[in-house]
Amino acid sequence: MSEVLYESRDGIAEITIDRPEKYNTLTHEVIDGLHDAWLRFNNASDDKVAILTGAGDKAFTAGANLRDIPHDLFRAIPGVGVQVHKPVIAAVSGLVIGGGIVFLQMADLAVAAENTKFSYPEAKVGFAGGLVASLAARIPHKVAMELLLTGEPIDARRAYEIGLVNKVVPTGQQREAARELARKIAANAPRVLALLKDFVAQVIPKGPTEAAGIGRARILDDINVSEDFAEGIAAFHEKRAPTFTGR
Repeated sequence: MSEVLYESRDGIAEITIDRPEKYNTLTHEVIDGLHDAWLRFNNASDDKVAILTGAGDKAFTAGANLRDIPHDLFRAIPGVGVQVHKPVIAAVSGLVIGGGIVFLQMADLAVAAENTKFSYPEAKVGFAGGLVASLAARIPHKVAMELLLTGEPIDARRAYEIGLVNKVVPTGQQREAARELARKIAANAPRVLALLKDFVAQVIPKGPTEAAGIGRARILDDINVSEDFAEGIAAFHEKRAPTFTGR
């Protein structure tokens, strides 16, 4: 069974990470499924806008599977691994961790359930994907740095206040709220939507790994084969505080 679902109705594609029993963690299969879903969305003339969500209400995604990290996450990110010229709305709830923040920052609009918690804990485990650097171009710089450097979570209300999401709704209503936005967008002129999205993409600064695209892997090699990386992952699995040495 696929770990990514693609459903199409009324000009709207709903793309769902379907691993609710595992908090929709990002596996190699999920990365492949999302990459294929964005290609399908690009080629689907009837689909004018996409909603990206996670199955269940406990998690949009708890981030990468740390037992088998998919270092090619960038392939699943719209606007990075696949250039998507149609609008994308994120509908999130529960945990939005690590790579989930990257999906959120690259979406054009976002709706969050009241129970949503956003965090980016890579500095706590010694692992870096790099794409999150572009967050500082989308929310206030010091708030972005607080998220990235402390790894501590913020709630849905704070995310709304800083402009990370467009609206906060009761838990369980995030998908319908996203559909309401999607229906309004789908009724508009597709070529104008694509032009506006592409022009805005040229205005927003890109982080170094986002700009590098597929060539980004070499930038991160030193981090992801370091002693601190091995120590951080081991500490996570052993449920202890890591001891980082900077090597």
